[in-house]
Amino acid sequence: MSNEREKQRHIHGSNVSRRSVLKAGVAGAATLAAPGLLIGRAHAAGEHMDLDSFMGAGIDWHMADGAQINIGVIPAGYFKNLEAVLPDFKTLTGVDARLEMIPPGQIRQKAVLDLSSKTGTYASHSADPMYYQLYVTNGWIDPLDDYLGNGKLTDNKWFDFEDIQPGHRGATSVDGRPYGIPFDGEATIQIYRKDVYDAAGIGPAETLEEYESNAAKIHDPDNRLWGCALRGFRGAGQNMYIYPSIFRSYGGEWFDGDRITVDTPEALGALEYYVKLLNNYAPKGVENWNWPDIADAFGQGTVGSYIDAHGSAAVVANPEKSKVVGKIGFARWPKGPSGKRVTSIWNWSFPINGALTDKQKQATWLFNQWAGSREVQVATSYAFPGAYKRTGANRASLWEDPKFLDLMGKFGHNYVQAATESFANDTDPDWRPRLPQWPAVGDTMATAIQSALVGQATPADALKDAQKKIDKILKT
Repeated sequence: MSNEREKQRHIHGSNVSRRSVLKAGVAGAATLAAPGLLIGRAHAAGEHMDLDSFMGAGIDWHMADGAQINIGVIPAGYFKNLEAVLPDFKTLTGVDARLEMIPPGQIRQKAVLDLSSKTGTYASHSADPMYYQLYVTNGWIDPLDDYLGNGKLTDNKWFDFEDIQPGHRGATSVDGRPYGIPFDGEATIQIYRKDVYDAAGIGPAETLEEYESNAAKIHDPDNRLWGCALRGFRGAGQNMYIYPSIFRSYGGEWFDGDRITVDTPEALGALEYYVKLLNNYAPKGVENWNWPDIADAFGQGTVGSYIDAHGSAAVVANPEKSKVVGKIGFARWPKGPSGKRVTSIWNWSFPINGALTDKQKQATWLFNQWAGSREVQVATSYAFPGAYKRTGANRASLWEDPKFLDLMGKFGHNYVQAATESFANDTDPDWRPRLPQWPAVGDTMATAIQSALVGQATPADALKDAQKKIDKILKT
């Protein structure tokens, strides 16, 4: 792994050094402090972290002293942990950064409105990775290689951008250029009742066909145990969070040249599998279930298996809410007919609003580095004093940290191995079609998937209808 990182660092360095001149205005305003000044600031006491560790970076953390920035985030536990340690950022940098908690259903719309109007209300926000193509096409955010490649703004040896999970970096890049610093992310894994599987003489599925077979073997609704559940709720981030991985593992390709194709034989096979699995072995009403509903049912012992974000382990293994603690097993996404495992991949990341002043951009970049640093990832995960401990830390090296692994290992059988192997081998940044029109395309596909699930249309008719609508969307 270390050799691969060195290779990537060499490639990355050669790319960014060529582009660093593009941000002359930002770079010119950033000056290195004298060594004595850095040492003096290093000993400022942090409430939550040892700030000396940040001073190992050869940059002036006070280059944007006095700036004020707003960062829009969703009200999730990992961002609440970040907010709790945020006072240390001001101590370190002199920048007054405020986190504004915005519900998931609103943050995308607010971000698009702010970016498109160039008001600069939010210096950054927890960005949906599927929106980067829209942002970049319209020139709303800055490419980050211009920051990463500028030695006055970034000490790449200290920040170690390549230590961030490669799938997460890929999901926040466009045409090979990074546009966001991942903060929290996930891979999708198989979660099952190990005690139930053991009693039935079965193990976690290696293939989608076997996953269906396992669901059939443990399905016992008369005794309130359903074989499986997947997200059925309609939405670009709901059923279109799960279906694309099945589609890709069936060998599906989203693009035929420049055209989006959603009614191919591979797409039909994937949708027929999804519909058959849920109609035969999931609880009634699953078409309205989001991931919290599935995790709650699993934790109450009424669902025998599901496939969803690895972070949901913190919910189903919570002894205050779950009845199945100590009975949970984990495994990678099953292989599809193509022989591929394709995990749904998700992360929240921080871009830089292109409408900001140079000083605000410096302040935002300092925040992005700080939030994405290994130190903050540790402080908001296993070192966090509160009850909630993050599972979606962005750093590959944390999955080699004994303290982090000790925390993760308590969730259940094979959890660490399932997560690390998924991050390393199964993540696919193109598991959903990345294009500026994603919001409309994603919603169209979500509607088609649910219409097939509830029997309003056959899978073939649902996909044909979606294809016609998507063709029209992309022509406008």
